[in-house]
Amino acid sequence: MRLTFLGTSGGKPTKNRNCSAIALECKNERGWYLFDCAEGTQRQIIHSHLSALKIKGIFITHTHGDHCYGLPGLLTSMMLDGRSEPLHLFGPKELLPMLESFVDVRLEHLGFELIFEALHGGWHKEFEHFTIKALPLIHSIECYAFYIETKPKRHIDKGKLQAEGLPPGPLYADLKAGKCVVFEGKRFEPQHYVTQEPPQRIIIAGDNAEPAILGDYLHELDLLVHEATYTQEVYDNLTKELLHTTAKNLAQTAARFNIKGLVATHLSPRFNDPSPIKQEIATYFQGEFWVAEDFMQISL
Repeated sequence: MRLTFLGTSGGKPTKNRNCSAIALECKNERGWYLFDCAEGTQRQIIHSHLSALKIKGIFITHTHGDHCYGLPGLLTSMMLDGRSEPLHLFGPKELLPMLESFVDVRLEHLGFELIFEALHGGWHKEFEHFTIKALPLIHSIECYAFYIETKPKRHIDKGKLQAEGLPPGPLYADLKAGKCVVFEGKRFEPQHYVTQEPPQRIIIAGDNAEPAILGDYLHELDLLVHEATYTQEVYDNLTKELLHTTAKNLAQTAARFNIKGLVATHLSPRFNDPSPIKQEIATYFQGEFWVAEDFMQISL
């Protein structure tokens, strides 16, 4: 999997950061998936290696503008560019009526079918290379994180099989599927010739006051993408308490659950220089981490 960060600012864009949007690509899959779609996301896509027409699905964490106000323009541009393939859209139940107030989403208007599914606790779905679950978060409105787990990949040792008398052919597929095969009186057991890659597990989270709410899903996670809107000092001096996470809280949670990789994003626009966020995370988390920048890429 590869993530491209198309927007990393929280609340409003800055000169160097657009608001929330992340692209997810899977190896050997045509098309890609978009997580959140802030105002200006389609322009960020134009400046990347991605094509808006190849989006297979869009996942919206919640209906605050810095996470979804780019949808009407993106859909309209797809219409203008002649998209015909259906597009899957996933988000809180309030998303569809909000979208319909901006743009006519009927097939007759767009020229492609927009298939909407409302999220809820327990929602899950299977895609070509991964499964995905919606996990509720703590925020001022309904908001979700997305837990993504790749499907098992099996690799067959062709050289060993040929050396032991099984030539290439349809029986290889049976072995790869976990079946025992017999060739010229000899049994070939799959456990001796087939290995399986462990799944990759990542979470892409929306706005959230407490990262530990994700609970057991965090244990030894391969990658957590989560907001770190403020440093602890800035948060403690806010005149109004907001349901966001500090870099300190995020780092402590990552350390507690032994998370393998951490990406902090959704930075407050006050942090023109992200160094305070980086320093605070480094104080409490000794693992590998990044403070996201627009167009940064991470491959698993």
